Amino acid sequence: MSNPSDVPPQQPGAQPPASGNVPPAGPQQPPVNPSPTPGYQSPPPGYQGEPGYQAPPPGYQGQPAPAGGFRFEMPTDRPRNFSDALPVGGLSGMFKVAPMPTELKVSYWIWLIGGLLGLLGGIIGLFGSFVLIAFAPPIGLVVLLLVIVALALATAQIILAMKMKEGREWARFALTILVGISLVLTVIGAGVADGRAGGNLPGFIISLVATVLMWLPNAQAWFVANRGRI
Repeated sequence: MSNPSDVPPQQPGAQPPASGNVPPAGPQQPPVNPSPTPGYQSPPPGYQGEPGYQAPPPGYQGQPAPAGGFRFEMPTDRPRNFSDALPVGGLSGMFKVAPMPTELKVSYWIWLIGGLLGLLGGIIGLFGSFVLIAFAPPIGLVVLLLVIVALALATAQIILAMKMKEGREWARFALTILVGISLVLTVIGAGVADGRAGGNLPGFIISLVATVLMWLPNAQAWFVANRGRI
């Protein structure tokens, strides 16, 4: 006879009997380590976030990297004393051009020749202003003042051009400002004494071309490359 306490063997394919220790059916728990979102880059090991950091909103993909190109920066190589503002070796190297891009060479010669012509025109303008003072003193004095300013600017233009040739960014910036001053003198000179004050529109246009050449990409790269060697 069989013993009632004996459990019959389980048949193949049969379901196991329900037990009282099986947990009731319910909502599934999320996995402990969910799979990352496609395209997500995990932070480096040990990264704990910055203080006050707030997580970005869903769908945020970050700002695009700024596109490369020209970015204006104020010159940091400003002269510390008067000797720094003078050309190295004096005016003896005026007609010697250092190795630099063609754009800067053309710009330098424009500035240099324009400055020399400005000095010559200023000297001639001095004599003209003296004659004008004899016939029309008020206008003659204004012309004389403008001629003196033009002479000073022509001298500064030559010195700044030589410093620009040495790779000084502050000299390039000063030459750019000089173009704006030349424009003002051109307008004033055209309205006073029929342009006999020295400046003229063709000269301003030539100076503007020289200024543009100084800020072209090749010229900018040359100035940046010379920052550590000056």
